[in-house]
Amino acid sequence: MPEKRLQVELNAGRYTSSQPVYQQHLREQYNAILADIESGVDTYWLSQPLRVGLGNKHTLMLEGGSPSLRYVVDFSYNNNIGVMKGSNRQNTGGSVNLSYRSGKFNFRNILSVNFNKSNNSPYGSFSEYTSLNPYFSPYDEYGNMKKILGNYTATPSSSPFYYYNPLYNATLNTKNFSKYNEITENFYAEWQATSALRLTARVGFTYNGNNAEIFLPGDHTQFATWTGENYFKRGSYYMSDGESSSLSTDVIANYTKMFGKHQLLLNAGWNLASFDSQTHGMTAWGFLNNRVDFITFAKQYEENGVPSGSESIRHEVGIVSFANYSYDNRYLADLSYRTNASSVFGANNRWGNFWSFGLGWNIHNESFLKNNKTINQWKLRASLGSTGSQNFSPYQAMATYSFFTQSTYDNIAGAFLKALANNDLKWQEKFDYNVGTDFRLFNRINGRFDYYISNTNNLLIDFSLPPSTGFASYKENLGKVQNRGFEGSLNYVVYNKPQAQSYFALFGNFATNKNKLLTISDALKQINKEQDELGQSETLYLPKIRYEEGKSVNAIWAVPSLGIDPITGREVFLKKDGSQTYVWNADDQIAVGVTDPKLRGNFGFNMEYKGWGLSTSFRYTLGEDYYNSTLISRVENVNVAYNVDTRVLNDTWLNPGDQAVFKRITASPTKTNPTSRFLQKKSDLTLSSINAYYDFKWKNLAKYHLKNLKVGFYMSEAFVLSTVKTERGTDYPFVKNVFFHPFKSTF
Repeated sequence: MPEKRLQVELNAGRYTSSQPVYQQHLREQYNAILADIESGVDTYWLSQPLRVGLGNKHTLMLEGGSPSLRYVVDFSYNNNIGVMKGSNRQNTGGSVNLSYRSGKFNFRNILSVNFNKSNNSPYGSFSEYTSLNPYFSPYDEYGNMKKILGNYTATPSSSPFYYYNPLYNATLNTKNFSKYNEITENFYAEWQATSALRLTARVGFTYNGNNAEIFLPGDHTQFATWTGENYFKRGSYYMSDGESSSLSTDVIANYTKMFGKHQLLLNAGWNLASFDSQTHGMTAWGFLNNRVDFITFAKQYEENGVPSGSESIRHEVGIVSFANYSYDNRYLADLSYRTNASSVFGANNRWGNFWSFGLGWNIHNESFLKNNKTINQWKLRASLGSTGSQNFSPYQAMATYSFFTQSTYDNIAGAFLKALANNDLKWQEKFDYNVGTDFRLFNRINGRFDYYISNTNNLLIDFSLPPSTGFASYKENLGKVQNRGFEGSLNYVVYNKPQAQSYFALFGNFATNKNKLLTISDALKQINKEQDELGQSETLYLPKIRYEEGKSVNAIWAVPSLGIDPITGREVFLKKDGSQTYVWNADDQIAVGVTDPKLRGNFGFNMEYKGWGLSTSFRYTLGEDYYNSTLISRVENVNVAYNVDTRVLNDTWLNPGDQAVFKRITASPTKTNPTSRFLQKKSDLTLSSINAYYDFKWKNLAKYHLKNLKVGFYMSEAFVLSTVKTERGTDYPFVKNVFFHPFKSTF
């Protein structure tokens, strides 16, 4: 209701002044808005840029050939219509798969090509609409689209604060699109040297090219205040392009041999890969004519702007080996070893060596369980091993330089150090211990349970540096983290009648995990100190990550809160010494919760009866500690100049004696640092997917020259039930996707 929205501003003091002249000025603005409300203005801005998008998807596959030469050709087209008006994504692709077999040799080539174009909505960002007040009308009294919805001035002489109409921009000749094309080529050669030995070689190449353009003409609301000498700079055109490619090859040898009850499987391989990418971008200004939408009509480059770009090159080489032994299909053993080198690591630690070892016991193949009608399968297994990761920029370990482009000395451009080197940067290594069991009971129940401990060594983080160095951070190995938990899954076939092709099955899985920092360096302790100092000088809307030995990496750090004082409306904090205070202090922060849920997983069912099929999948989490930032950004620390949550009116402190959840709202946004007041217990249930179909396999399809025919319906994220109300769909509208498959057939 727009009148309630206006009341929020009045309660916050936006139309109140101790100066009579200013008070009169503010009251006139208030009365003007109130008059519009009383005339019936009540705009639901959220619906303005939205629509129900109806897309279409088509696939076609051809297969044929002879026993020695086979081919598979497929084509696909997907036109995905966005929920924002004017937005869509078109994807066109195809592939050709050729295989040729001659004696002991087999050759295979797979070529795939994909083209994509995405158009973003000319209606702008959805967040522009979620922030607009309902007492603004997008049209004037003559039905014309407004460019400026309204304005506010604190005093008669102050500069106005304007509210712009994003619907106006949709009437202009804007551009906002991106494209990419991708080609992937893989060639395989296979030689079956003996019945036990097979050699396979592969060469692969991938290329991706992309470009994007964003054009905003001079009449766009973004340039509404550009006057004077900036008037002819209005309008902008941003262009970017890039390309990336990868070339890789590998050779693998497989050896399999049976010796009586003994079976041996050996694999060994070598791989080599190179990756490179580059991007370019630039922005131009000065497009006064809305119809002039080509970049060459620009007046100038962006003021003080320069072309942007990036490039990266990365190389990898590795050797991998694997051995598997089984005796009488009862006792099993696995052993693997991998050594890899990557150019992204420091010069002293290019190589990483990783291994694993596992044992298994098929108890169901023992004589005392063979042909047991209750236990059809029962396997015990245990393993330990290490893996490595390298998920960061290719140049993080190198000293890199850049040139001074704005100044020269004696016509010579100087260079400066852009990033520090770290020659000792090494692979982040994860060492895993796992024990588990697999079983099948009554030929109906399948299960799997695991317990694991995972230690991450040489934890990679961005290490902050003091300002005196001239650098914000660099990559460093600074800690050790341990994760431990349980995982499990169960499948139960309740009903199964193969002759009628009818069945009903239940499934479910669960996982629980706890982690803690085992060791941290002095550098991480310094990061904690710097973040505490930042919290004292700036507003920290969300808890920052803190590194403390024995605590979880996912711990929520905040100052304990005793709630809002009914007399003053101020928050009362609990200090570490047990005393109470109105002053938030970073030194009083404790771990008030952990974001890891106590339990998470999925469950659902699959069924089919005489061609009719239905399957569902639910996702759940239980006992998660959740820091509800929605209550801070959309309720307590709001800017009342924009549309706000109804709780701002109903649940905030206003007068002495009020029992309120939130502090008093003022005309200027308030400051709320991390506090336990916003910690909530979260458990939720989501119907993540539902699929219904009818299969015409019971019909006589041969007379229609069909092998099979199926029609179906699919929906994702159908509903969410949660113990915590959280905001979603404010930056981009939350979308429920519904897919209809009118025809899925084989000829």
